[in-house]
Amino acid sequence: MAGENQTHVTEFELLDFSHGQPYLFVLFLSLYLATLLGNLAILALVFLDPHLHSPMYFLLSHLSCLDICYSSVTVPKILANALRPRATISYRGCLAQMFFLMACAGAECALLAVMAYDRYAAICQPLRYAHAMSWGVCVVAASGCWLWGMLDSAVHTVLASQLSFCGAARLQHIFCDVPPLLRITCSNTLPSEVALHAASVFVGLSPFLLVVVSYLRILVSILRMPVATSRRKAFSTCSAHLLVVALYFVTANLNYNRPSSGYSPVAGTVVSAMYCIVTPMLNPLIYSLRNQEVRRALQKVVQRWAMLLSPGSNA
Repeated sequence: MAGENQTHVTEFELLDFSHGQPYLFVLFLSLYLATLLGNLAILALVFLDPHLHSPMYFLLSHLSCLDICYSSVTVPKILANALRPRATISYRGCLAQMFFLMACAGAECALLAVMAYDRYAAICQPLRYAHAMSWGVCVVAASGCWLWGMLDSAVHTVLASQLSFCGAARLQHIFCDVPPLLRITCSNTLPSEVALHAASVFVGLSPFLLVVVSYLRILVSILRMPVATSRRKAFSTCSAHLLVVALYFVTANLNYNRPSSGYSPVAGTVVSAMYCIVTPMLNPLIYSLRNQEVRRALQKVVQRWAMLLSPGSNA
């Protein structure tokens, strides 16, 4: 007998923040504010500056939207729990958080692959770039990424909603996700485990391989550049992109394919924070603010506001 049915579970207890509570609250709040500020700045710049109305920045704006959603799904609840004596989340809230978290994760994996192909087409096939990355293609690709993430997430969420739980419903995690739920369920976990492994291949590994192949071909083109300064600049940009992408994919894979034996809540918290809190904060810095066009657009906006706010302005 499975024991207490999942319909009787009204809430889950999450990891306790009693140790180091003020420091963790300040840390997560700082990361969240930095994520919001950086990604909102990118969205504003892409919207305001006509020079940034191109496929590359269109995709970057979708990445910024995803990163804002990514962090907003988890961090506000983490901050709220950090101020409470008991860290909890309702059963329905848990399923909702899980759905939106995995939807953002799946969409971001696909979007990173599309962005890598965009850079490959721009650098390695410049004559075909306008056709390969037309506005129609970009809109379909971005929409497909969001839909792909939601479909993948719907499968995991439906399977998770069928789980039953025995005794105290305590998740050894800071937010709701499939692996922590599978560790405390009394139900058969095989369907969810198969779905997770299948998603790791089709949603995680496949886009990562596409990213790696695209950047390897870009690096080959960079090595053929005649000017050493251009090579160094392009190599610096590509290596930074690859570093952040690798950090995201590796930590996400560790989160969803971690062995059950020797599980450490602290290690799980660090891994989860890296891929769904730290990486969304780094993306604006690596993908956008290092870019000369974005910096130029930012300088124009700052100068415009400075003129408007100056006492002697006639605007």
